Amino acid sequence: MAEDKVKLYEDGRSPYVCRVKIALNLKGITYENIIEDHSNKSPDLIKYNPVYKKVPVLVHNGNPISESLVIVEYIDDVWKGEVPILPQDPYEKAVARFWANFIDDKCLPAIYNGIRSNGDEQAMSEAYKQLQILESELMIIGVEGNKYFGGDNINLVDIAAVFLAYWPGIIEETSGINSVPKDKFPKIIEWANNLLSLQVVKEILPPRSELVVFFKKRYGN
Repeated sequence: MAEDKVKLYEDGRSPYVCRVKIALNLKGITYENIIEDHSNKSPDLIKYNPVYKKVPVLVHNGNPISESLVIVEYIDDVWKGEVPILPQDPYEKAVARFWANFIDDKCLPAIYNGIRSNGDEQAMSEAYKQLQILESELMIIGVEGNKYFGGDNINLVDIAAVFLAYWPGIIEETSGINSVPKDKFPKIIEWANNLLSLQVVKEILPPRSELVVFFKKRYGN
């Protein structure tokens, strides 16, 4: 679709933005990157996402789409190509959506709460409880011989979970809070290493050094 004009409004550090970038990379889509400042949001961002006023926002031929998982599914629908992000089978597609929503609704909020609470024991216990469900799912996938939630190739769930692969190690380095300990979640760590080894993922991740500086300022370490 050479005539398409694609813009991505992003902030350079967000795991939600990275979801969209992975999808764009998988599909080989050329796009214009527009960096937003959270403290001084552009009129275009507010116009394109008047409800949440946040990134990411994808603008395709003048039409804005917000919310990362919605954008990823939109990309998969428009640029079908040879690299599907969602399974074609209706049941498998529903299962992928379930786990992606579980990550957003249960896992990430619990982890964020644990980090914001400075590693409070009760908060971290709740985070580990949710991660254990994901760990158990990966154990089943591993028994079947698969490296990713999508099998031999990544899918919507792997993209949704990119935060778990990259950000916890940086947060531990800067705050001392280990939100995904290896001894508790070896399958998640194994999956994370597999995901981060993929070129389509590696080349869109924000530089670790920049995130370290950002989180050191946040945590005052």
